[in-house]
Amino acid sequence: MADDTRIIAANNLAISVYNVNVVGLIYSAALRQPAAIRATHACLEHHKIQTARIHHTENGTDTAFDLRCAYIDKGLTGVLITLKDRTEEDKNTQLHRDFVANVSHELRTPLTAISGFIETLQGSAKKDEKVLDRFLGMMAGQSARMDRLVSDLLTLSRIDAQERQRPGDSVDLRDLLAKVVDGYTSSKITITTEFLAKEHLVLGDADQLHQVFANLIENAIKYGATGGMITVKSEDIVMDRRLRARSIGVSVCDTGEGIAPLHLPRLTERFYRIDDHRSHDKGGTGLGLAIAKHIVARHRGRLSISSIVSQGSEFKVILPIN
Repeated sequence: MADDTRIIAANNLAISVYNVNVVGLIYSAALRQPAAIRATHACLEHHKIQTARIHHTENGTDTAFDLRCAYIDKGLTGVLITLKDRTEEDKNTQLHRDFVANVSHELRTPLTAISGFIETLQGSAKKDEKVLDRFLGMMAGQSARMDRLVSDLLTLSRIDAQERQRPGDSVDLRDLLAKVVDGYTSSKITITTEFLAKEHLVLGDADQLHQVFANLIENAIKYGATGGMITVKSEDIVMDRRLRARSIGVSVCDTGEGIAPLHLPRLTERFYRIDDHRSHDKGGTGLGLAIAKHIVARHRGRLSISSIVSQGSEFKVILPIN
């Protein structure tokens, strides 16, 4: 920008931020944000570096930038304005804050309950064996809840650390699925299987994939099996449109109450629950589907969820074939 306050040059990225060619415009008309205008004006007046954080909205998309103004007087005289995109960094920071707040809340609830039980047992209920047995049972339940939460958090942390490391073992999904389903044959729910006759070879981590399908079946049993039946099936996908590869699709279908459309986009968020009270009663941590999503992403696959209220839900894992 020259001393006459008009912009004399801008690179393509700067132009793309404002979605208009700003060259030739007065800087206040181009930048628009008060913080950016103040920083530029101060730099012009005092010839000192100025900085500001600005937020920009274009076509409904919010972005955040660190703006830096530096006065130059060699060759050209004016101000050099640079914008550094901080949108993703700000988003990750907010996600981290939300995650810490959620973990704190999830741990505080059982800890508060256990603390209350201990106070009661130390006081009036100290010699009441019936109350003692009942409260000890409740304390054991809350302790187990915390143990599940910590275990899921550690699992999530390990998966995050491995996110960019693609598994290199060859895994036959048909055999793996048979073992997973066999682990639930003693449940009161009928689980039927519809597998392709041929083997389903993918590059993967057998333990992690076992965890994904076990999680989906457990969720179906806990929340979606009011109809009394779960189906686990596989299908050959000649060319998955999003993965751009021949793939195997594995679906876990239930005939339960179904899930309202407004919940579907958020089901894989960490700690998101449709019914918080019901989830706690059934031992849920709110992390199961988030873990499944991250594992599937590590395997270069995708997880899709569809549901019709009062008819049931389908959770489908799609993995590229080895």
